[in-house]
Amino acid sequence: MLGQVLLAGSRSALVRRTVSGLPLTRKVVDRFVAGEGVSEASAAVQRLVDGGLTVTIDHLGEETRDAGAAAATAKAYLTLLEELRPLDLGTRAEVSVKLSAVGQELSDSMALDHAREICAAAAANGSTVTLDMEDHTTVDSTLGILRALREDFPSTGVAIQAYLFRSEADCRDLAVPGSRVRLVKGAYREPASVAHQSKGEVDKAYVRCLRILMAGKGYPMVATHDDRLISITELLADRFSRAVGDYEYQMLYGIRTDKQESLAGAGHTVRVYVPYGDDWYGYFMRRLAERPANVAFFLRALGGK
Repeated sequence: MLGQVLLAGSRSALVRRTVSGLPLTRKVVDRFVAGEGVSEASAAVQRLVDGGLTVTIDHLGEETRDAGAAAATAKAYLTLLEELRPLDLGTRAEVSVKLSAVGQELSDSMALDHAREICAAAAANGSTVTLDMEDHTTVDSTLGILRALREDFPSTGVAIQAYLFRSEADCRDLAVPGSRVRLVKGAYREPASVAHQSKGEVDKAYVRCLRILMAGKGYPMVATHDDRLISITELLADRFSRAVGDYEYQMLYGIRTDKQESLAGAGHTVRVYVPYGDDWYGYFMRRLAERPANVAFFLRALGGK
């Protein structure tokens, strides 16, 4: 119930103004967001890579309904990738893109054009792009744009949200050689007509999707902080003869850093999702909704603890 309230708040202008105006909100946001500018993001990336982790970087923003703003977001990615180029990080530093931030709500062709620019800049760094998945109304559009991008940039990845009823079928379609798929539980408020609602059902759906990806021929990117799901991943890797390096774990910046380090220390590829930028509100509220521990952290900060 709390999660549903927070997800509703992520799209409320009134709640946005209230939360953004709290003096201590910035303190908490700094846990989940690497900074507002490219230099802060670059410094965070370098620190994580030096610690044996890999990264995927997200310029915060979504649901753009203005062509100028969409172009500005694409430009922000190009600037970021140019900043990272001298670091020669290759696939250790990829980027994640929300298509709604680069014009998807205006037209698929606009989003595709901007995404192509970003993919080309990533390729110049020896890296790649993963498309974030947003609410269920965007899935067909996102997968269509993915297919178009893969014609020129075959390593382009995509996120699939396990809580959607359709996702098992999508995973089957995507579990092909060379296909990079990030499996997440899902972080949007979706109706019962299209998505599982209870935590138990979402967890079961995640495992079903994970099994499809691990049994397939693609490259699974297992986005979870859940120890039980990590254990299941290892069991499935053994069952389907996947060696370390034939899949990776992905975790959020600022969450379970000890687990990130321990998995990396055991030889796994661990990719940290690093968001940056000033449009942090929607992302921040979804992180609170995902885990009660994040809400407790927020409340302790507001109490000065």
